[in-house]
Amino acid sequence: MAHESFRGALHHVEIWVPDLPRAVGSWEWLLGALGYTLYQEWSDGRSWRLGETYIVLEQSPALSADRHERRRPGLNHLAFHAGPREEVDALVKEASAYGWTLLFPDRHPYAGGDQHYAAYLEDGDGFEVELVARKL
Repeated sequence: MAHESFRGALHHVEIWVPDLPRAVGSWEWLLGALGYTLYQEWSDGRSWRLGETYIVLEQSPALSADRHERRRPGLNHLAFHAGPREEVDALVKEASAYGWTLLFPDRHPYAGGDQHYAAYLEDGDGFEVELVARKL
């Protein structure tokens, strides 16, 4: 069966956001920089695709809060392969212009440990991403 090779792979992630234009301003830049392309667009949402996986941002009227809290049960963060260290550093340098804040700046880029080069960013709605550098 042709689809058997995708078994277990992530199909999509849907993120509910309180303010779609604000979220698109942050995520569109980041996902584009990581190689994702616009996949779908509708009045309350957008999605970007890379290979067989896509990421959705949606402003749903069913939201029960106006901000994501990554320290509560549920999703803590999304981690992306982000290329070599130089590419991670370039993304960090640009991130604040798109609404991202560097987390753990006192331990950056080794907040995940001495052998783990990564950047941890948080958007204006409290969603965290980890940009992981390729191992040397």
